[in-house]
Amino acid sequence: MRLGRQTRRGQEILSGYLIISPWLLGFLVFTLGPMVASLCLSFARYNPSDVHGGIHWIGVQNYARMFSSDPIFWNALWVTFLYSIISIPLQLAGGLLVALILNQNIRGIALYRTGFYLPVVIGGVATSLIWMWLFSPSQGLINVGLSRIYEWLGRESPLTQGFATVLQFFFGAVEEGSLLPGWTASERGALNSLILMSLWGLGGSMIVNLAGLQSIPNIYYEAAHIDGAGAFSRFWHITLPLLSPTVFFNLIMGIIGSFQVFTQGFVMTGGGPNNATRFYVLYTYQNAFEFFRMGYASALAWVLFVIILIFTLLVMRTSRAWVFYEAQKP
Repeated sequence: MRLGRQTRRGQEILSGYLIISPWLLGFLVFTLGPMVASLCLSFARYNPSDVHGGIHWIGVQNYARMFSSDPIFWNALWVTFLYSIISIPLQLAGGLLVALILNQNIRGIALYRTGFYLPVVIGGVATSLIWMWLFSPSQGLINVGLSRIYEWLGRESPLTQGFATVLQFFFGAVEEGSLLPGWTASERGALNSLILMSLWGLGGSMIVNLAGLQSIPNIYYEAAHIDGAGAFSRFWHITLPLLSPTVFFNLIMGIIGSFQVFTQGFVMTGGGPNNATRFYVLYTYQNAFEFFRMGYASALAWVLFVIILIFTLLVMRTSRAWVFYEAQKP
C-alpha cells in the first residue's frame, strides 16, 4: 500500500516536471544561460566581429574603467536616473487620476477605458515614430498647432509671450527668436520631451489602479459618508490605504521599466543631442553592437542589474511603513 502511494507520488512529480519542461527549458536556454555567459564576459575582453580574437580574461578591468575613466557611463547613468525620478511620480499620479475618473458608472465608460489603454498595446517603435512626427520642430503637429494659436492670439500679446517662454524653458527653442519649442531637437528639451511622451503609456498603471479601485468594498465609503466624511477625507483615509498594494506594484514595475528605457532614445534621438538622451541601456547596446565591446557591455548590464535590485529592495523594505493589506492583523 505504502509502495503504491510512493509510486503514484513519483508519477505525479514526473508529470509535473514534464508539464513545466517547455518553460524550464526556455528559462535555462534563453535566460539563465545568457545571464551566466554575460557574467563571465564581464570579466573579459571580447570582440565578436574578430573571428580570431577570442575571449581574453582581464579580471575587473571593465568595472575599473567604467567607474574611473568613462565619463559617458556617468552621463548615461545620470540621464537614466533623472528620467526615472521624474517620470515615475508623474506616471503613478497620472495613472491614479485617470483610474479615478474612469471608475465612474456612466454610459460608454468601457469605450473610454479602452481608448486610454490602447496606447499600451502599440509597439515601442511605432509609438516613437508617431511622437517623432508630433515633436518635429518644423512640420510636427504640435508646433504647427502652436503656430496657429500664436497667430490667433497675436505673437506680441503677453499671453503668447508668457506661454512660449514657459514651453521654451522646459523644451528649448527651435532657434533664436522663435516662439516655438525645440522638443527632441533641443539639448535642453530632449529629455523632458521623452518624459512627457512617457505619459502616453498611462494606460498600464491606469488599468491596474482601476482593478484596485473596484476591489474596494463600497461599504467603507457608505459608512464614512454616514459619519460625515467628505470626498477628500474618503479618498485619503479609505481609497489610498486600500489602494497602497496597487501603488506599490506600479512603483516597482515603474522602477524596473524606467531604468531599462531604450527605444525612445534609440529611434527618436540616437542618444542626442549632445548625449542628452543617451540612456544607460542605449549606451550598453552601443557598446555591444556598435563598438563590439561585448565584455564591457556585459559589465554595464550587470551594474544595471545591481542598481535595479538595490532600488527594488529599498522600496520593498520601506513598504512595511506605507503599504496596507486589508487582511493583515492590526
